Amino acid sequence: MVSEIKTLVTFFGATGDLAKRKLYPSVFNLFKKGYLQEHFAIVGTARQELTDDEFKQLVRESIADFTEDKAQAEAFITHFSYRAHDVTDAASYDILKSAIEEASEKFAIDGNRIFYMSVAPRFFGTIAKYLKSEGLLATTGYNRLMIEKPFGTSYATAEELQSDLENAFDDDQLFRIDHYLGKEMVQNIAALRFGNPIFDAAWNKDYIKNVQVTLSEVLGVEERAGYYDTAGALLDMIQNHTMQIVGWLAMEKPDSFTDKDIRAAKNAAFNALKIYNEEEVNKYFVRAQYGAGDTADFKPYLEEMDVPADSKNNTFIAGELQFDLPRWEGVPFYVRSGKRLAAKQTRVDIVFKAGTFNFGTTQAAQEAVLSILIDPKGGVDFKINSKSVEDDFNTRTIDLGWTISDEDKQNTPEPYERMIHDTMNGDGSNFADWNGVAIAWKFVDAISAVYAADNAPLETYKSGSMGPKAADKLLANNGDAWVFKG
Repeated sequence: MVSEIKTLVTFFGATGDLAKRKLYPSVFNLFKKGYLQEHFAIVGTARQELTDDEFKQLVRESIADFTEDKAQAEAFITHFSYRAHDVTDAASYDILKSAIEEASEKFAIDGNRIFYMSVAPRFFGTIAKYLKSEGLLATTGYNRLMIEKPFGTSYATAEELQSDLENAFDDDQLFRIDHYLGKEMVQNIAALRFGNPIFDAAWNKDYIKNVQVTLSEVLGVEERAGYYDTAGALLDMIQNHTMQIVGWLAMEKPDSFTDKDIRAAKNAAFNALKIYNEEEVNKYFVRAQYGAGDTADFKPYLEEMDVPADSKNNTFIAGELQFDLPRWEGVPFYVRSGKRLAAKQTRVDIVFKAGTFNFGTTQAAQEAVLSILIDPKGGVDFKINSKSVEDDFNTRTIDLGWTISDEDKQNTPEPYERMIHDTMNGDGSNFADWNGVAIAWKFVDAISAVYAADNAPLETYKSGSMGPKAADKLLANNGDAWVFKG
């Protein structure tokens, strides 16, 4: 039985691309499902001067592809209002405060305010400060702040942002969005791991040989060179998305499936992550940049528009993570992410140790592999040993696979829908917390420092491949190999 959620959401950056493509359709889905009924309101704000009617038309167009019932859509849109204001001007917050209080009274919402910052990160701290100082926070119910990544550009800047945010909000009021944590198959990691005794009991150094996380993209830098050349794969994909997925894989079993206990279990793992020195960075990490491909469409990174000719930016990163925990002693966690690779794929591969039983033949049992397929289509694949059909008693691997059905996919909430719904419910299970963000930055900063000093090799890989040979050698040094070949 769906219960109504009473809340008021203020969207900063309300005329932006993210709001139109993701946020309004997500809120509309919550309305269609009955989570939002009569007692909710959406207040949009941005620099752009719009009337309420013009803003409602913007929302109407953004949800058009999700509208089956026009009357329902119009009922939804009546809950929207808009005020233009400058987030850097304290005086202009009076305008926004009036709009929030007016909407709260109109729809009988007793407190319960969410502030969603879909704006440039440099404004996060400023907005948080003025929300408190100018009296926009509710005195009854809850106040929650949702912020998009990046959470800083280094540990120092992230810590500065955290300080600014904590001046207005407690840490349990902060909901740091990493939309990968809202993906169906990322959330499935917990169900597969803790819901099946066969995996729960074997999720440790005694049975697991290595863990692999792959986030590969087929596209190049496209038109993002201005941002991407200052971030690269390390900051764009490893520091946030990859580390958050690793948290679910490395954590201990939580005492309960509440956000407090889940975060505590993740943080125990993050706090045990080994941070590398320069020598270790070069031993355990590989950086690379894509070169030409087989066709003229695949230009080298250095020939892409707006990329400096002498750029040392990484468009590919592969590395080995180590956790100083009894559970994971000697078990490498391999991560890799890159652009212009052979296939678009986000996946986790758990490689189990090969069996040692001797069947009396020369054919040894192979390593069993549990693969959690996250994108582009969700699924689970379990490769296990079985007898071959030959006369001799040899073994072969067979696949036990499941792929999410089209019906399930149609009914699966989009990540932003999940994240907004979870924030309304006060559930921080699938959001990054400050400790996890801080550790990820400290880990990545140590690598970035080596790269900034150009004290590490910069490999080149062919566009359309799965990266440089050095990334394969990284695993081969441990007697391992990448499961996903592209």
